[in-house]
Amino acid sequence: MKNRPRDPIQLAREVFLESIGEKPKTEPPAKKDAAAVSLGRRGGLARAAALPAKKRTQIAAKGAKARWKKK
Repeated sequence: MKNRPRDPIQLAREVFLESIGEKPKTEPPAKKDAAAVSLGRRGGLARAAALPAKKRTQIAAKGAKARWKKK
């Protein structure tokens, strides 16, 4: 599957060509596998349950520092 261009002018041209039928339309992205999605959801919860409270606090503090860091 080909991604659409990021440049607005090229994107407009591609959409125009698709609308007049000179170029095949881009396909929507494939749906995610439901089993993989459910495993991914459980992963974070299982990791949090396995970590001690002190380590979870350290991870959260590191994330907060990264979010609020001055550029």
